[in-house]
Amino acid sequence: MEKAINILIVEDNVLIADDMQMILEDMGYNVVANVTSYEKAVVALKDNAIDLALLDIQLATEKSGIDIGKHIRENYDIPFVFITSNSDKKTLNQAKEVKPNGYLVKPFEEKDLYTTIEITMSNFEENASKDEGSKKNKSTLKKSIFVKDSHLYRKIIFKDILYIKSDNVYIEIYTTSKTYVVRSTLKDFLKKLPKEDFLRTSKSYIINIKHVQAMNSRDVIIDDKMIPISKEYKPIIQEMLDI
Repeated sequence: MEKAINILIVEDNVLIADDMQMILEDMGYNVVANVTSYEKAVVALKDNAIDLALLDIQLATEKSGIDIGKHIRENYDIPFVFITSNSDKKTLNQAKEVKPNGYLVKPFEEKDLYTTIEITMSNFEENASKDEGSKKNKSTLKKSIFVKDSHLYRKIIFKDILYIKSDNVYIEIYTTSKTYVVRSTLKDFLKKLPKEDFLRTSKSYIINIKHVQAMNSRDVIIDDKMIPISKEYKPIIQEMLDI
């Protein structure tokens, strides 16, 4: 291989994880992180240039590999493969909801792991080439977004957005000068925002990290407003704020 593929392993069985890392590195891949939990996976994804994630579905923590798959889908444009000993219908249905790029059932042989990785990367790169034009429009170089305001489409500069609040089937976009009400879900709107500046603090809020004035154990403060933080998002926010 001309350039080694950077791989993230998320597996809570340390023996299996270490064995998998050794096999992958013998094959010529580069394992940039080998972690055991959702929280550590989130940090690894943020701190490393990862090309592919191998995710064990069942983790010995509250959040599963499926939760990590959701996080990747919402924040990164990389493929991931579920690796699990569970091949029952319920697990498969849950896994399919986040659209993994591959699925490998334990126990597997080295050739199965190699084939899965190579096919996954080949398919992903082929699709990426087809979508190259549209991806340029969605790159982090984009500085603004248009939203419908009455009969007009208004341009909102990303850096002017303070926070966004969910209100049933609508969202309220609070900016430095005005509040806009747009018909959208919080999840769908988050996909249109630069991931390095915007993140969820709860099911009801998205914040612009650059406008955070202060933070306590339960809230962040933006424009003198207290915005609640859910327990699941707190480690991510602290990591982005370098707290």
